[in-house]
Amino acid sequence: MKATNVKNWASILDDNTRLQAEMLSRSEVVWGHVALMPDAHLGKGATVGSVIATKGAVIPAAVGVDIGCGMCAVQTTLRQPDLPTDLQPLHAQLSRSVKAGWGPRGQWSEPTDSGVQWLAANPPSQGVVDGALEQQAARQFGTLGSGNHFIEVCVDLTDRVWVVLHSGSRGVGNRLATKHIKVAVQECRIAAVSLEDPDLAYLVEGTAAFDSYIEDMNWCQKYALGNRAAMMDAVLNQLFRFAGSGAEAMRINCHHNFTQRETHFGEEVWLTRKGAIAASVGVKGVVPGSMATATFITEGLGEPYSYCSSAHGGGRQMSRGQAKRELSLDGAEGLNTMMVGKAWNVDDAKGLLDEHPLAYKDIYRVMADQRDLCRPVNRLKQILNFKGP
Repeated sequence: MKATNVKNWASILDDNTRLQAEMLSRSEVVWGHVALMPDAHLGKGATVGSVIATKGAVIPAAVGVDIGCGMCAVQTTLRQPDLPTDLQPLHAQLSRSVKAGWGPRGQWSEPTDSGVQWLAANPPSQGVVDGALEQQAARQFGTLGSGNHFIEVCVDLTDRVWVVLHSGSRGVGNRLATKHIKVAVQECRIAAVSLEDPDLAYLVEGTAAFDSYIEDMNWCQKYALGNRAAMMDAVLNQLFRFAGSGAEAMRINCHHNFTQRETHFGEEVWLTRKGAIAASVGVKGVVPGSMATATFITEGLGEPYSYCSSAHGGGRQMSRGQAKRELSLDGAEGLNTMMVGKAWNVDDAKGLLDEHPLAYKDIYRVMADQRDLCRPVNRLKQILNFKGP
């Protein structure tokens, strides 16, 4: 069996996550070491918060089912005193103007103009050329996922107002990823490949299955970028109308679930970041904590052993089930208490217990753990948080 090779930046790491990362590093297609980011936690097949170099193959489950999921952050010309004190009306407006969640409630009843225009400029890959799937992509363009996906209005250390959002390739990415993960399992079974975990099944470069996945994955990554951009434009429009003024000053739009060709240590590899962002020297990133803590704008330091990567956020330290069982709405550490002073989904507080801040690692500790991977250039604090149902 191939030797374990993991380099770890996480000071908080449970045994199951460590063992999963070690198993991942033993895959015959993994080249070099697996880099574990400070926010690493247990995932499906591959560890969330891991950076994986492969040669001659890719592992679809390592990219995950939300291909191209990532962050978009915009610094505006507004300052906090430019906004009304009560932001709950803005929260209500965002909940009406941005579709969010899964199923019919998470998509428009008809394709949006922006979705139709984007699809015309970015013709679907072969895997998307399916009437129902292409229609779903058009109806969900500019919409927000559920779970840990969010829209936030924040202020930085100088009282400048920012908008930050987290979303990905929505239903089209999920369906295509799920299809290709199943194909990878079948391909490995046919080739009699021994896998420690079926979710580490891979597709071999030079095969039709590999080419099909790469085509669909690249299209989904573009879709995710476009989806975040369209949603951000819609949110900024509502924010500036609400404030009576304002303009965009700077925008960052980055993936944290993706794979691409990169060169590291003199070798060309497929570099998969599963819950990690690119952090080459000077590259700006967005690293959110929980909905009641902070988000950091970062610049990469280009650490070679992290494959020029950094953490993508706080990272869970409790499963969703554990959070619902053990955390509370009220009391000193209750969700209602932690969200005092913020506009948020207060009427759905019970449904958000699995997103309780204590279910996540301390973002300040994550940032301390990765001081050799990136440097913080700004800290944002939330004044409004909107999550999909």
